[in-house]
Parts: sequence; C-alpha cells; structure tokens
Amino acid sequence: MASSINMDQLHPAQIRKMIRDGEWQTHTSGLANGYVQCNLVILPESDANFFLRFCQRNPKPCPIIAMSSEVGSPFVDVGGEEPIDIRTDLPMFKIFEKGVVVDEVPDIRSVWRDDLVVFLLGCSFSFEEALLADGIEIRNITEQVNVPMYNTNIANSAVGPLGGQLVVSMRPMLAADAIRSVQICSRFPSVHGAPVHFGDPSLIGIKDIATPDYGDAVTIKKNEVPVFWACGVTPQNVVREAKLDFCITHSPGCMLITDIPNSKLSVL
Repeated sequence: MASSINMDQLHPAQIRKMIRDGEWQTHTSGLANGYVQCNLVILPESDANFFLRFCQRNPKPCPIIAMSSEVGSPFVDVGGEEPIDIRTDLPMFKIFEKGVVVDEVPDIRSVWRDDLVVFLLGCSFSFEEALLADGIEIRNITEQVNVPMYNTNIANSAVGPLGGQLVVSMRPMLAADAIRSVQICSRFPSVHGAPVHFGDPSLIGIKDIATPDYGDAVTIKKNEVPVFWACGVTPQNVVREAKLDFCITHSPGCMLITDIPNSKLSVL
C-alpha cells in the first residue's frame, strides 16, 4: 500500500493512478520530486471570465499554469503523453454552493457539468524543491505534515464580484535562509514567486501562528522567523466571500501532480 512505497520517487502518472484508485487521499507535499503541482479552481463559464481577469490582476496567489481547452471539458494538458481527467486525479475536492462548502469528495464525476471551465494554478510545493536543493529545511516536509496556511488582512485586487483577502503559506527559517529564499523563489513567478512577508505575523492579520486556518501546525524553533508566501488557497476565500453559485476547488494541500518539470518554470 501507499505507506510502504517511496512516494517522492514515483512518476506523477503513477501517483495519479494511485489517487484514481483511492489509494492516496491526503496532502501531496513532498511527492513526485521534480514535478509541478497545481492548485485547482473550476467555475461555470459565466464566472470564468471574471476569474481569469482576477488571476491576471493577482498573479502572486493565482499564477495560471493551464486551463481546459474548451468549456465543459474535464481534460487538461499537464505535460504528459495524454491530457488527464481532472475529475479523478486529485486526492480530494471541495464543492462550493453560494460560497459555502457543501461537500468534500475524492471524485467529482457525479457533479460535472457541461458549462465548467478548469483553471490550474501554480503551487508552492514546486519551489520547495529549489529551497531543499540549496540546503534550506522545509519543516512541513521534515515533519511529514501539510503546510500551514493562514488568512490575512492583505486585500486582493478586486475584479467584478471577486476580491477578498490573501491566504498565505508559512515555512519557518533562520533569518539568513529567509533572505536566501527571496533570492531563490524570485526565479519561480509561476509558483508564487518570492515571499510576501516574514517576521511578525500580526502585521498581516494573523493572530495565532500556532493555529493555522488550513493545513497543519509546524515547529518554529528558537531564532527562526516565519516566512510567508502567497497561497493558492486564496481563491477559496474569494469564492466564499463572493458567494458564487457553484465552484469546485482542491482541498488545501491536495494538489494535482503534473508531468511538467519544475525546471521549466524557472525564469533564470
């Protein structure tokens, strides 16, 4: 079973098959080293144009990696031999109606509609590899938990009914590593780019760093500072606040693993 397999060394197609077969239904942090992971937003065509413009105005939390080729198609090209079926290839999905989560499921075939548009957004799990390669510890991987994520008071740039506040992910680091992470992650604008803040969490509206709004808490050691990146969970807050009629997203931390190498996203 999955617990006895070295998941970080499996090819993305192998992991997606395990997900389709119900053998992996949890977060994907640390899996398929070397490959891009994506956040997911699926909207009716009537809201998709607003969301596309929202992503263009807010590229840090919502960097677009791919979209469905046509309205109503669940198939998306993610760099493999064939497009994947988005309805089955993520570990867990959230279904929103009027901005409220009404279900959390491992398969969305039963709710698929012919007016839906798929957006795949860059994920911070991709730049974690570059940080690890530079000798910077990633605490959520060390502790084998989902990355901690927090709501903030940082306003997004609004487009039509879509606005809300930024969600961030956090990784604790020594100050020197935090500075180095800015340099490294600036090379990866398609997966959130450089951190948006480090240091005092209260300055961005986080009241209790030990209690994430999403994901799991991690250890913050003496002399470490929390480092925050824009997070692809942001659209879930946007959908909730806008009370859109219908939306499907990934469950936080449960990403689509693509066949696109992380190296292809580096701009330097």
